[in-house]
Amino acid sequence: MKPPAIVVGTAGVDSGNQAVAWAAREAESRHLPLRIVHVLEWNTDEAREADGSSYVERVWSSSTALTFAAARHAQSIAPGVDVTADTLIGQPGELLPGLGRDAALLVVGYHGGGGFAGLRLGSVGQRVATHAACPVVIVRGAPRTGGPVVAGVDDSPAADQVLEAAFIAAATRATSLVVVRSYAPAMQLWVAGVRPADVATPEQDAAAGAAVEEQLAPWRSKFPEVPAEVRLIHDAISPVLTGASAEAQLVVVGSHGRGPIRGALLGSTGLHLLRHAECPVLVARGHNGS
Repeated sequence: MKPPAIVVGTAGVDSGNQAVAWAAREAESRHLPLRIVHVLEWNTDEAREADGSSYVERVWSSSTALTFAAARHAQSIAPGVDVTADTLIGQPGELLPGLGRDAALLVVGYHGGGGFAGLRLGSVGQRVATHAACPVVIVRGAPRTGGPVVAGVDDSPAADQVLEAAFIAAATRATSLVVVRSYAPAMQLWVAGVRPADVATPEQDAAAGAAVEEQLAPWRSKFPEVPAEVRLIHDAISPVLTGASAEAQLVVVGSHGRGPIRGALLGSTGLHLLRHAECPVLVARGHNGS
């Protein structure tokens, strides 16, 4: 049985090429096939005004050339990867999430023109990140082969999906993992206006640290080759993860949860990362979209 593919979208622009390159390297490191897809948004008005057969031939020829070039680009980067490329006709926001049902990973670029590499947060990009039925990577920032993988976790059941994805990413890259956990220590009402960092006690920090270590224990055991560091913070997690992205190869967050990364890409943390992260962002979720 053929393994599920990494699916990447391209519109032939710079970010689309960058997404294809990233996906090709990921497919190579994970020994998975790569499927390159271009979504063609059919312009019915233009088709009516032009000669029908001429319009179809011109548009389809352009799309074929685009996907062929993307496939050659991927094969030049990862010659051992099984690469296929095709064009789909329809609306990117409607088609893309469904591609994740049979994919190991769905990869898209952040900026561009046309297709679904032209992501504009709040439209296609946000829909892909929040509704795809598999893990999603938004490729942004300059490609980086050095630096750790960074993961933001909370105490929800979804944290295991984040940790699994983060440990796998660190293992395939032969790099270290930084796990960031934000928590607010218990405060009396009279100090409600004081920052949590100013009132945290050593006992509270120790308890929170122990909880994170308990989360990490099975993954440390499964991936003993991955050095994992815990960073416990009391303030907003968004700027910490964004700052860490300047040196990271990948930042991993959950698609939902509680606390500071609740609904990661539906809430402020994920949205902030997609707008400001300096490396690719992986949205970890199960293959049913959970």
